Amino acid sequence: MEVDLIGVDIAKRVFELCGVDGSGKTVLTKRLGRAALLPFFAELSPTTVALEACASAHHWARELTALGHAVRLLPPRYVKSYVWRNKTDAADAAAICAASRDPRIHDVPVKSVDQQGVLALHRVRELLVRQRTTLGNALRAHLAEFGIVLPQGQAGLKGLRRLVEDGDVPGVPAEVLTALKMLSAQWVGLAAQIRDLEHAIVRRHRSDELSRRLATVPGIGPLTATALAASVGDAHAFPTGRHLAAWLGLTPKEHASGLKRRQGGISKRGDAYLRRLLILGAHSRLRRHKTDASGADPWLTRLTQRRPVPVVATALANRTARIAWAIMTGQETYHPRHIA
Repeated sequence: MEVDLIGVDIAKRVFELCGVDGSGKTVLTKRLGRAALLPFFAELSPTTVALEACASAHHWARELTALGHAVRLLPPRYVKSYVWRNKTDAADAAAICAASRDPRIHDVPVKSVDQQGVLALHRVRELLVRQRTTLGNALRAHLAEFGIVLPQGQAGLKGLRRLVEDGDVPGVPAEVLTALKMLSAQWVGLAAQIRDLEHAIVRRHRSDELSRRLATVPGIGPLTATALAASVGDAHAFPTGRHLAAWLGLTPKEHASGLKRRQGGISKRGDAYLRRLLILGAHSRLRRHKTDASGADPWLTRLTQRRPVPVVATALANRTARIAWAIMTGQETYHPRHIA
């Protein structure tokens, strides 16, 4: 039996395998437990193994590569269309085999342990930021029920926390004030943990040469630079900068039929976290652009005169992604063009 390709549907405990030969005929169907997966592939001659790029896929890709196999990670959204009839583990494994033979589907680069470590820091920080925002909104809402409202923003929230911690809040029952002090204490603890994670990300940024070069681009700071370097990996997988921008969901959707061609808003595909960081960096750059007339960008000035700020920020994020691709594929830093 000669197996040319094996599709593996990974899970926590049970792994479904589907092997095909060179003609695409199924020659192997097997179900293995977690402990039996690596011993099975260790006894198998080197072959191509296809996986969905889902949870734990990069770990198994590194383990199978160490055994001498050629591993391909496929985007799950493209594999789903190859599932026939009912959704089962065996059907998923067969769909992975069929999708891996489609030349239109590009592989997902396998991430290293260091890359996944950096992304884990980002994901934990993002979770803690959401929890901190929830606590702040809850504190505002509960105090508003008693007629205590301060302006939006960090300054207003700081004032509310000061009132709660001082205990000088007329009209609020003592039991409610005690509960609100718990929310304020949790908010302070989360803020300290977020700062610790940001310091850890900055240390990673300073030790990574690629991340430092990306941070020379206006609108890219240590958070965006480390996330880009860890998520993109080898930028040579993208033929042009526009391909990277499209992968981030920053290019317009297109609907064409016959001689009619229409473009809509951005596709919002790909990594939403990276796209949000780039757009936030673009908004920061726009604010500096309004106050710093000496280093004004003519392209940005013309665009802000005829388009709304959110549209300009998205276009600027698109251009930033293309500049980042040029830096990642080369060995240079950002050189701002000279403005007459």
